[in-house]
Amino acid sequence: MKMMPLETRGISNSRIVFGCMGLGGDWAGNPLTKEDYITAEKAVEAALSIGITMFDHADIYKRGNSETVFGQILKNRPDLRDRIILQSKCGIRFPDEVNPHRFDFSKEHIISSVDGILGRLGVEHIDVLLLHRPDPLMEPEEIAEAFNQVRSAGKVRHFGVSNMSAAQMRFIQNSLPEPLVVNQLEMSLARIDWIEQGILVNQKAGTSMNFADGILEHCQMAGIQIQAWAPLAKGKFSGRVIDDEPDTIKQTAALVQKLAAEKETTPEAIVLGWLMKHPARIQPVIGTSSAERVVACRDAVRIAETMTRGEWYALLESSRGAKMP
Repeated sequence: MKMMPLETRGISNSRIVFGCMGLGGDWAGNPLTKEDYITAEKAVEAALSIGITMFDHADIYKRGNSETVFGQILKNRPDLRDRIILQSKCGIRFPDEVNPHRFDFSKEHIISSVDGILGRLGVEHIDVLLLHRPDPLMEPEEIAEAFNQVRSAGKVRHFGVSNMSAAQMRFIQNSLPEPLVVNQLEMSLARIDWIEQGILVNQKAGTSMNFADGILEHCQMAGIQIQAWAPLAKGKFSGRVIDDEPDTIKQTAALVQKLAAEKETTPEAIVLGWLMKHPARIQPVIGTSSAERVVACRDAVRIAETMTRGEWYALLESSRGAKMP
């Protein structure tokens, strides 16, 4: 199978990313418990056992506790840092006593966020830093200054974005000396507007699409790795949440189960393999904290390589709930 963009750049060959947003207790930022550490250790070990070597964080995940608990794992296993790729995100700020929820791509905040990330993880550098969500007040020149400063200080090696359009990526890239290497987007069998946007060109139904035009094409031409967050769609298609779901979800879940039985694998592997078969070489970011569910993703690469065009379109058609136009 063709190499991923990150692999061609020599950054990572991990076909799946472990998203650490589920680690670190609750979202209130309460003190970490012994159980929180045990859960994190089991999940990380499960990820390593199926060949995952790239781990995704964000400074806001569990209000910093996701990075803190992961940092303890690295402290307990000093050999691990050199075997993995660490990625984190910044730019979202929670409400405080003075300000509302906001986005912040200011130079001061980016630099401060990187220092916080490194401190919580207990490392000297991270491999990739992503800007988490578009800041309407962003100034590319200021972003470039921040990136240059943390890169020259050896704190960050590569940069990317999350939830951005092709135009926004080009806007930022115009001021950067180094290429953006990642764009992280919500993509799954439950979120297929990234496919619909292309299929429904010149059709009335396409006017309702809210996935920005040209993201996939731009990323493929520029060698930008597309990462899919929420690729398992909270278990909607793997038989874990079906009772209250729409008929379309139930029908697709049934097809996923059928294919999993035929291919002697798990529903999770089918769902991820479907994403990974796309020519953009999408890299799923699985966000579960369950070690069992992590291991269930083991066969995703095999499924991506062996799934037929007919099977891929059958899953798409089922998730659309209608015949192909």
